[in-house]
Amino acid sequence: MTPSAIQYWHEIDSPVGKLLLAGDGSRLTHICFQSGPHPMRPQEHWAASREPFETAIAQLSEYFEGRRHKFDLPLAPAGTDFRRRVWRALAAIPYGQTISYGELARRIGSARAARAVGLANGANPLPIIVPCHRVIGANGSLTGFGGGLPIKRALLALERALPEQEARSSSRQRKLRAI
Repeated sequence: MTPSAIQYWHEIDSPVGKLLLAGDGSRLTHICFQSGPHPMRPQEHWAASREPFETAIAQLSEYFEGRRHKFDLPLAPAGTDFRRRVWRALAAIPYGQTISYGELARRIGSARAARAVGLANGANPLPIIVPCHRVIGANGSLTGFGGGLPIKRALLALERALPEQEARSSSRQRKLRAI
């Protein structure tokens, strides 16, 4: 991707912290968790503007309110053919469901490529909309997430898709904090 491909950016507040949206004026290219371990800084040549993101902002708000289960936005994620295949498979995971990295690899026809699928998952430039948070470890554990595991846990909790062991663990942690 050439640096000039992204022309606009806007930051919004969300229940999981600030999100930076970036795009070319008609298509969304990035969503970045600004409170996560890898915040994105707008490049000098990008223009700050809310207008190109009005539809994305509305749909994200509906998602966080529990009223939207599927996004309908023009997207332009840049990546290799393999990564784009993984991202298309991610987009097909239904709201409120999780799958393992191994299952995701099988779905794209590369059953032995779970690690490569994990790397492509981690490189997803459009989290939430391309729901990489719905991919978990084979044993039901929450594993790596670009926004950090607390955000992944929050997104899965919103969708009521926390694996049983994670839900029990989160409940125990809340009880311990209350003491």
